[in-house]
Amino acid sequence: MTGPRTDYVEPEDGTEPPLDSHRRGSRLLGNKGFLISTASTIVFFGLLIAIFLLAPGSKVVRETFFNLHAMKTSFFGDPSEGIPAVWKAFFVNIEAFMIAEGLILIFALVLALIRQSPGPVMFPLRIVAIAYVDFFRGVPLLLLFFLFDFGLPALQIKGLSDQSPFVYGVVALVVSYSAYVSEVYRAGIESVHPSQVAAARSLGLSRWKATRFVVLPQAIRRVIPPLLNDFVSLQKDTALLATIGVGEAVRAAYIYSSITFNFSSLVLAAVLFVLLTIPLARFTDHLIDRDRRRRAATGAV
Repeated sequence: MTGPRTDYVEPEDGTEPPLDSHRRGSRLLGNKGFLISTASTIVFFGLLIAIFLLAPGSKVVRETFFNLHAMKTSFFGDPSEGIPAVWKAFFVNIEAFMIAEGLILIFALVLALIRQSPGPVMFPLRIVAIAYVDFFRGVPLLLLFFLFDFGLPALQIKGLSDQSPFVYGVVALVVSYSAYVSEVYRAGIESVHPSQVAAARSLGLSRWKATRFVVLPQAIRRVIPPLLNDFVSLQKDTALLATIGVGEAVRAAYIYSSITFNFSSLVLAAVLFVLLTIPLARFTDHLIDRDRRRRAATGAV
């Protein structure tokens, strides 16, 4: 290691000393790196656009998938032609997402608490909770849509078999995603050090109160980012409602494409989903970054 420089004398006229060669080199290297990254980005996307535009079938693809007139028509709809409005149908996706999300948060937390409950009395419920999670995490969501929409009405049970496809679709989403989210909750609960519970019990709190007031607040705060990631997937999976006849955005877009044989409406539906999920994804990244900075500042592990 070299010692401090002794050959530098500060100017007496108060002017700013010149940058030494090391600092000048670092600044030039930084500017050069910015220019290189900008140029490489322009070249990369330029090549992609050029490949797309110069492809033999580019004109057909642009007319079939990126037709602005078709997107506008499908977005606003045309009742005289039997074309539903994609923007109105998209609110069905949002409604399904909001209802399912609230139910999933509650039901998944109950499952996680049952799996974490000690004692022989809770053993049968723990077995049921484990079997539930293992089974519904393994069954594809699309199959659950078909099973609930076709199977429950066949039971002919009053109040259960006379619901709309929208209700059966939301139930399928809740059943499937609760199995995933309960494991996220359980990981958060297990991440809380046992000494927290021991300290709460030493203060006279019961096991339930220690879990409610000490463990759960810490666990939920830690699992918010992965929960938001799951809900990004949930928002996209509401499109599967189209498979059981619910008039949501993808089904509305498909109706237009089946009439006109133009798939620009499906691209429009994809854009709507992206516009809805990007803010949630960026918010998730913000929470993860904030939690990382908080842990670095406090020295927490």
